Amino acid sequence: MTITKLGIRELVEFTLRSGDLNASMNSMNTALEGAQIHRMLQKSRGANYQKEYSLEHQVELAGKPYLVHGRADGVILNGNDTLIEEIKTSDAAFEDLTENTLTLYWGQAKMYAYILMTDEDLSQLTLQLTYYRRTTEEVTTKKISYTLAEATKFFNAVTAEYETWLKLQADLRRTRNASIKDLPFPFDHYRTGQRELAVAVYKALRLKKQLFIEAPTGTGKTISTVFPCIKAMGEDQIQRLFYLTAKQSTRRVAEQALGLMAQQGLKLRSITLTAKDTITFPEEADLSPEENPYMVGYYDRLKPGLKDILTNETAITRETVETYARKHQLDPFEFSLDVSLFCDVIICDYNYLFDPQVYLQRFFSVDHDDDNFFLVDEAHNLVSRSRDMYSTELSLAPLTDLIATTKNADEGTPTLLRAFRAMRRAFFKVAGPLLESGEEESVFNSPADDFNKAVTKLSDHISDWLGDEQRPQTDYTKAVLDYYFACLSYLKIADFYDETYRTKINLGDDHDREITFKQLCLDPSAFLRDCLDKGRGAVLFSATLSPLAYYQRVLGGSDDSLCYQLPSPFPPKHQSILITDYISTTYRSRDANLAKIITSIKTLVNGKVGNYLVFLPSYSFLSTVSLAFQTAYPDLKTVTQAPNMSEIDRAHFLAAFKSDPNESLVGFAILGGLFSEGIDLTASRLIGVAIVSVGLPGISTENNLLRDYFDSQGEPGFEYAYQIPGLNHVFQAAGRLIRSTSDQGIVLLMDQRFASQRYTRYFPPHWQYHRILHAANELAPTIEHFWELTDKESN
Repeated sequence: MTITKLGIRELVEFTLRSGDLNASMNSMNTALEGAQIHRMLQKSRGANYQKEYSLEHQVELAGKPYLVHGRADGVILNGNDTLIEEIKTSDAAFEDLTENTLTLYWGQAKMYAYILMTDEDLSQLTLQLTYYRRTTEEVTTKKISYTLAEATKFFNAVTAEYETWLKLQADLRRTRNASIKDLPFPFDHYRTGQRELAVAVYKALRLKKQLFIEAPTGTGKTISTVFPCIKAMGEDQIQRLFYLTAKQSTRRVAEQALGLMAQQGLKLRSITLTAKDTITFPEEADLSPEENPYMVGYYDRLKPGLKDILTNETAITRETVETYARKHQLDPFEFSLDVSLFCDVIICDYNYLFDPQVYLQRFFSVDHDDDNFFLVDEAHNLVSRSRDMYSTELSLAPLTDLIATTKNADEGTPTLLRAFRAMRRAFFKVAGPLLESGEEESVFNSPADDFNKAVTKLSDHISDWLGDEQRPQTDYTKAVLDYYFACLSYLKIADFYDETYRTKINLGDDHDREITFKQLCLDPSAFLRDCLDKGRGAVLFSATLSPLAYYQRVLGGSDDSLCYQLPSPFPPKHQSILITDYISTTYRSRDANLAKIITSIKTLVNGKVGNYLVFLPSYSFLSTVSLAFQTAYPDLKTVTQAPNMSEIDRAHFLAAFKSDPNESLVGFAILGGLFSEGIDLTASRLIGVAIVSVGLPGISTENNLLRDYFDSQGEPGFEYAYQIPGLNHVFQAAGRLIRSTSDQGIVLLMDQRFASQRYTRYFPPHWQYHRILHAANELAPTIEHFWELTDKESN
């Protein structure tokens, strides 16, 4: 029987934590700095001191073997004079630590003591708690004598408490596995390619591989990836499935897939995690943690809340979490995270696995866990998202405002004001050469060490100021906290800085306040690979993942990861791909080609009464084209995407695309924007898509840095930085057209570059019958012929 590992820290925290939700200021101490402090203290301990001393002890809990394990920070073996040291590092003064915090600190040491005394046949030893206050470098040391009898009683009490929860989890899993054993595929039959996709996912899971899949719209990607994972879960190959998404809409699709299987008898617990800002109760917003009734005494009410929701609910959505959180007076966000520990499927945003600043430490603090498996939906979105996750910036403007406010704020202190001014001087000192040059930005290949040191010092001062006394939640305090967290974020990313990073300094129009330092990650693939390696395997899939080799490279695919490309399940003849070789949309030629663009859109619409979407690469060009079109054809109904549309505005835009319209509608939208992916306008709600330009991202310093970086790696830099990201926007926009077996229509690609081999070689297989039109007079008869054929087939 496989022995499950059980970390001592996690065991102690779950069983012994009580009182308030920890509202104290997080230490700005990074993992790297914490390790350095540990090493510094360990090095001073003498020759007999054994650091990072591994301890493990096998126990049977809930009828299964568990290996309780951990690493004591230090051990000196000397018979009954043996010493175990536990080192903790934070910003708060030792005397300000809560009673429960100290209970947890000593709890870890006591668990180590039981294992060590059992292994070494000792009757007693000494426990030493060493606390390092990072901001003052003050060291506090406390010692207690501890006997084997005391350690045995403590160890047994902790494991017995945890066993009750293991029994609950085991019962839930037995019920789950029994329901999965004979669970059928939730549809009468597989669509084309669906069975092959499910088999590929199951094999990847069995082989512990990463699998990259391009599965065109209509394949049924979600159910085809989730179903085989659930079947493998029923065989105890995995215990937890993470469904990672970029959008709310795809989370709902995952929930619906689980709902379909629930109708077939599936009984498991799933949870959809919602962002903290979204799920926090309105009445919590302006309360300090010490005044928040959902946080005060949180851990005293948590376990009854967990038992209640786990024994009564299966599909745990945001609404479900909120209902039980109110019932048990628990902070809904933290409650959802605690509930997730007992769930089989966790539906959440990418950042819960990949973002180094917000990832789920309760699941991913260990290097690897075969019980976890990852499904990454719409994986093309992870490319830019991951670069953002591993990049960060710090700006002068908010600091300048803080300096001005601190002079007049009652809460501010002279020491804090001096710290703010010192940080401001660091901005100008490090940015000095750029300011003197007259340029607007500079880039270099190494970290700004002097600037980073200044950020660290400022963070220390703010931490001291926050810790001196309980600060009221004023606008000033919030502004200081916001800048403090920005500093922590900057320093966190500084830990990752390597050859894939660049430091970029930007000047705004007002050089006295607009200076920004950015740590820019050009290639986070190694970081993504480390994240994916935390589970048994992963499937990264999307309708647009061409070319697969590119996505495998930039998304952290390993050397032995697998790739799979499915054909479209819909007949190619349902869609006509037309390329206007007579139109150029490069920036310099847009004005000269505007009339051709307008006429071609009108020709497309003339082919058949219906709804059409026209995608353009920027708001300025969208405004130019839509205005020119409306001026030329005022009788045609149009709708136009606007910047920063509200949810209501978006709904109104989509509602204009009605089924079986009596008159044509032309919608103008942004290529790569909110209407170019994730929307379903099926059947007659959309019969034509026109895409103006190849969608290249705008030329910028950062995109050029990407190009140059990949060139230096021996890879096609222009394609990686510009061409392929642009093409993905094109493929996504074109994918709005054919969403079901009954859909038919035309994709009109208006840019002669689409006709070149440089682009056609990246076309997906179901675009193989594309047609290149060399003159404007070819367009109308080609469209007319397509609709004649489709109408004949329909009749």
